[in-house]
Amino acid sequence: MDAKKTIAAVAAVALIAAGGVVWYLNRPAPEAASIDNALEAVADGEGADDDAATDDAASEAAEAGPLTDVTGTWSVTTEIGTFDFADATATFAGFRVDEELNTVGQTEAVGRTPAVSGDLTIDGTTLSAAVIEADFTQMVSDIPRRDSAMMRAMGVDANPTGTFTLTEPVDFGEVPEEGTSITFDAVGDLTVNGLTVPTTFAMEAQVADGNLLVVGTAPVTFADFEITAPQAGPVVSIDDNGTVEVQLWFTAA
Repeated sequence: MDAKKTIAAVAAVALIAAGGVVWYLNRPAPEAASIDNALEAVADGEGADDDAATDDAASEAAEAGPLTDVTGTWSVTTEIGTFDFADATATFAGFRVDEELNTVGQTEAVGRTPAVSGDLTIDGTTLSAAVIEADFTQMVSDIPRRDSAMMRAMGVDANPTGTFTLTEPVDFGEVPEEGTSITFDAVGDLTVNGLTVPTTFAMEAQVADGNLLVVGTAPVTFADFEITAPQAGPVVSIDDNGTVEVQLWFTAA
């Protein structure tokens, strides 16, 4: 191989290696929790074992007709959609916070866990109870190098689970028609790092293929949970407040 070809080959290998390093250091920026994005799961049949299962479920839903009575217990499911960090259509819970890096300047740090469980109870058109738990040991961020520091800051070793418990009932007034969403505030107690703080989530919910889809956000101040944002390496600064976001699929228990 002559010198020019050798240089070209080395350059190509270097570019491939550099691309791998960039991918490792920075996961793709994730989209925010979204009703529209999550609905792609039922539109595409994501999370189903096979096409036959998807067709059977669709046929059963069609035979049952529109879901007009949601009374009963509904459980979080992780079987609908997929958890891809950059474009999740499945259940997840996480946070978003503004930060500044010396490499790219102003950006948004994001952490998410797909390991969510819990139940809610509906009486007629009233959400009477809800307890949702998130396993923070499964939390990942958009920059893998920060994952361990993020978990230390959140006290995950001592308090691996975050919980939201509804403390005030919510009256929807009516069950929304398929394809129509409703908005409401969910008032409750948010527990992170072993500390419980009254928190209000701005929620949006929709009936989808016989399931319930709920998406919401809530502002939080890290000091309330004795969380000190880590500042090391490329991190210049991190805001002392951020947003908790949830995207939850529920099936009838």
